[in-house]
Parts: sequence; structure tokens; C-alpha cells
Amino acid sequence: MKLAAANKNLESIIEDVKKNGINVKMIVEKLKELRELALKEKDPLVTKVLRLTYEYLTEKSCFNIQAQYEEDDEGNEYPIEIEDKENFIYFLNLLLRSDHKVNREEIKDYRSALKLELY
Repeated sequence: MKLAAANKNLESIIEDVKKNGINVKMIVEKLKELRELALKEKDPLVTKVLRLTYEYLTEKSCFNIQAQYEEDDEGNEYPIEIEDKENFIYFLNLLLRSDHKVNREEIKDYRSALKLELY
């Protein structure tokens, strides 16, 4: 994200998750605030993925989204087994640098996975 306030908010969420795990009620409120900043930045991808994320957290009370895959020598993709907390921290770190091309691709993967789970 581009705005300093947005990055500060993201960093705050990351630190809180590292210390306390995924506290859905608190995180959902912070993600809603963060979404407002994404709207100001006019970044539709981040705006959408933030909304999907807090909807998913509200519905499931966890972040067990499968959006990271590894590829074997034959080109077959397999989901990476990752704990909810670490997965969520990884996702939030992608948002910190959402203007980076590779990060945007991974954010799109999370968006697609969230949409599949929710709808």
C-alpha cells in the first residue's frame, strides 16, 4: 500500500497477530479501516481482497485459505501446508508491498481462493 497510514495499520495488525494470534473481532475492525484507505488509494485489487478477507474471517473465524502452491519437477502443483497464523502474516506482508508485480499476482491468488470459499 502507498499511504503511510495504511502501512502503519498493516504493521500494527502483523505485530498483533504475531503476539496474540488471529483475534477475529479486532482484526476485522482494523481490516475495515484499512479497506477505507485502499479506497482512497484507488486500488481495486487490495480493496476487494480486504473485504473478502474480513468476510471470510467473520464467517470462518480462521484464515485457512489455500493460495500458496509449489510445483514439482513434472509441473504438478501442490498446496503448501501452512499454519493459519503464518499464512495470514504472509498475506498481510504481501499487502505491505502491494505495488510489487509478483506480490500482486499472489494477492490475486488469495482473492480467487477467498472468492471460491465464500461464494
